[in-house]
Amino acid sequence: MIQLYTNEKKLLQKAMKGDRKAQKHLFEKHSPKMLSVCRQYVSPLETAEECMLNGFFKVFTKLDSFSHNGSFEGWVRRIMVRECLDHLRKKDPFRYKDEVDEEKVGTEESEEDADNVPMDVLQECIDALPDGYKSVFVMYAVDGFKHREIAGMLNISENTSKTQFRKARLMLQGQIKQVKEQHYEA
Repeated sequence: MIQLYTNEKKLLQKAMKGDRKAQKHLFEKHSPKMLSVCRQYVSPLETAEECMLNGFFKVFTKLDSFSHNGSFEGWVRRIMVRECLDHLRKKDPFRYKDEVDEEKVGTEESEEDADNVPMDVLQECIDALPDGYKSVFVMYAVDGFKHREIAGMLNISENTSKTQFRKARLMLQGQIKQVKEQHYEA
């Protein structure tokens, strides 16, 4: 079978002209990875799918604004992240805690080894973080945004972003330690 539209640049040109087959091919090519991106920010899976679909709607309606500086996938990923953050803001505006329950977080800053924890369990631990912590953690640790960028996207200060990341990391380390003690070292 011969693949139609193997060149992404040609695919984009056709999609910009409203070619539904080209749009479908772009969607099929990028949707699995983008669903994964959305799922990191939003749960349950059905809500992540909704965010992804809304994100792709924006991708295809704003395709003409893609400047071809950088990768198309990176551009789509940013749209997905913003869509997820918008969803979280509508659901419950972010609350950034100044005080943290030290028993839940743990007082040590040692790196807790997460290598032996299954990915689904690790994702559950991340999902258990407060939305503000979770968003900053995923944006920094997974998506590679800088604190300055995170601050701009979330309308917070750069120091708040750094603090939220630190607290999220500490809370996550505590959760991983608990999971290991309960399930893996029993």
